[in-house]
Amino acid sequence: MNSTKNILKISYPIILTLVAQNVVNVTDTAFLGRVSEVALGASAIAGVYYFAIFMVGFGFSQGAQILIGRRNGEENYSQIGPIFNNSLLFNGFFALILFVASLVGMPHLMKVLVSSHQIYVATLEYLDWRIYGFFFVFLNVVFRSFYVGITDTRILTTSAFVTAITNIIFDYLLIFGKFGFPELGIAGAAIASVIAEAASLGYLIFHTSVFTDMKKYGLFSSLKVDFKTMGQILNLSIFIMFQFFISISTWFLFFIFIERMGERPLAVTNIGRSMYILLMIPASALATTAGTLVSNLIGAGQKDEVLKTTNKIIGITLLMVSPLIVFAFIFPELFAHIYTDDHSLMLASIPVIRVVSVAIAFFAVGCVIISAVSGTGSTKTAFYMEVVTLFFYITFVYYTAIINPQEVWVVWMSEFVYWTMIGGLGFWYLRKGNWRAKDI
Repeated sequence: MNSTKNILKISYPIILTLVAQNVVNVTDTAFLGRVSEVALGASAIAGVYYFAIFMVGFGFSQGAQILIGRRNGEENYSQIGPIFNNSLLFNGFFALILFVASLVGMPHLMKVLVSSHQIYVATLEYLDWRIYGFFFVFLNVVFRSFYVGITDTRILTTSAFVTAITNIIFDYLLIFGKFGFPELGIAGAAIASVIAEAASLGYLIFHTSVFTDMKKYGLFSSLKVDFKTMGQILNLSIFIMFQFFISISTWFLFFIFIERMGERPLAVTNIGRSMYILLMIPASALATTAGTLVSNLIGAGQKDEVLKTTNKIIGITLLMVSPLIVFAFIFPELFAHIYTDDHSLMLASIPVIRVVSVAIAFFAVGCVIISAVSGTGSTKTAFYMEVVTLFFYITFVYYTAIINPQEVWVVWMSEFVYWTMIGGLGFWYLRKGNWRAKDI
């Protein structure tokens, strides 16, 4: 189970999935970078707001994934269906609540946080459409948790490519108004993303219904609420949900602080964000693999293999990201040109891209470790680690962006603070913590 071949077998479809998903991110940023700096900057704030809400639903699915991985390791397949079914019900209802809350509260929140009127108007123009995506993406991640939990990740690649291709087509049609479609600018990017997420969900439902052994796993056998099963999932996922939400919310504050430095620093930061997410792909995929393998190993009674497997995945991850780090650091202007034709904006982006490229090495190690901690079922411990780390992270950001304003690339050094701390705490816990005594 923990051989290099098996690790890569599980990881490579997730990598392809993330590549396809990030085509969406890169396409949106690249197209909007050619609309205006205001659109580029506003999409950063709006995108991180959407991502923060999305991560709450994703956090619930991670609890389901840990349980599915554990039952899969135990070969207790019939118990997987109730976990999946109740996750669909919970996330569907949760999407409705968050949609209504965003619809009502979003304009007031942005009015308080965003200082530029132009950025404020463009941010709402994007989010007024983008929040409809909650209904699709919250269900998408439940299917993802099922396939990752049973270590059959191939379908996720096709699903992600459906998302990417649909998004690219509708981005082009709706942002620029091609082939008779209206020219909607930043709103067009939001609508394209919602259509893409709907197409992905349609594909996942179709594939699962036709090609997956639903009887074996008990999928869709009963869509009635089972409070016991839902309680088990929430017991694991509630701290992941809080962890992800406060983590991304803090990143949202990062962008709000940058916005107060001006429209150019915000545009530069959105280019850095897009680059960062792009370079994260191999490490993110291997971190997901670490979490599900740890859960499967414990379910199979192989707790002694957990630390060894985590270390092996860290080594593989560093090996995979090193060429990307070197290339991005040496040729940052090639990446900057993807997002803008404005020469001065390209030059301003280069220091941020270089900082981001080096930060990926720290991200790679820290992300695998904290995912392994969650995979043990110690989600409460992972949450506490997050809270402690974020205190130091946001203090650094606030000081360098607001109290004693520095260049944008200095503010981005906060990523080194974050991943060094959370990786160190997580590694200590895997070596010395009491996770071996947990039973879920």
